[in-house]
Amino acid sequence: MSVTIDTGTDELLCAIDQRVATITLNRPEKRNALSDNLTPALRQTLLDLETNNDVGCIVITGTGNAFCAGGDIGGMAGNRSEEPGPRPTMQNRIRTLIHKQETLSMRLFNHAKPTIAALPGVAAGAGFCIALACDIRIAAASTFVTTAYRNIGFSGDYGGSWLLNQLVGPAKTKELFFTGRRVQSDEALALGIFNQVVEDEAFPEAVTELARQIASGPPIAIGYMKENINSAIEGSLQDNLAREADRLMRCAATDDHKEAVAAFMAKRTPVFTGR
Repeated sequence: MSVTIDTGTDELLCAIDQRVATITLNRPEKRNALSDNLTPALRQTLLDLETNNDVGCIVITGTGNAFCAGGDIGGMAGNRSEEPGPRPTMQNRIRTLIHKQETLSMRLFNHAKPTIAALPGVAAGAGFCIALACDIRIAAASTFVTTAYRNIGFSGDYGGSWLLNQLVGPAKTKELFFTGRRVQSDEALALGIFNQVVEDEAFPEAVTELARQIASGPPIAIGYMKENINSAIEGSLQDNLAREADRLMRCAATDDHKEAVAAFMAKRTPVFTGR
């Protein structure tokens, strides 16, 4: 039975079904671009789901034929000069953006739950970065992605230069940032940006199947897997070996491990409880 979560705005939808929390960016008229309502709600919803024991996997997707077009460029041209009070200093603006980035991209990258970006269509700019911050990306065949920043004279934000670099290396990251060109789904799959590409009509079913498979796994062990892999990006092999040993011994003491062994011996599917 699906449970609807109140996000405080119609621009962001969230529902939990069979241990999968689906977060939907819901501004189809703007290709689900970020906004002053949507983005804070997304930050808070991700925070709330951290400790929700009914959730084993999070899917982030968009309404209609787009994932997220990034920042609302129309909003950037607003009448900022007419806002009351003194204009914030450069340092204040930098600190504000750092906080916004850390509570979205970093929160998503380090999230306790495994995350899937399900792209029914375009992901651009900060929207592309949100997809990159997820653990896995699955896309419809008609999808394309673009860094897009050069098109509005921006250098990039929300971790895109680091996140994309982890997947494709510095040379390809520089090319995609310098040109802002569209990367179609087949190329994104070949580059390793996408984990999976499926035909448009099969996309919803493929997302559900992948998310439920992950959500049915042992929550404690999967959380440790994510922590190990994320930490390995910057740590040494020796550090990683020590971390893996610590986490595996902790897993060995869980009820989930005992259930998995019993299920294996009985040739049945294990039922994990997160204990």
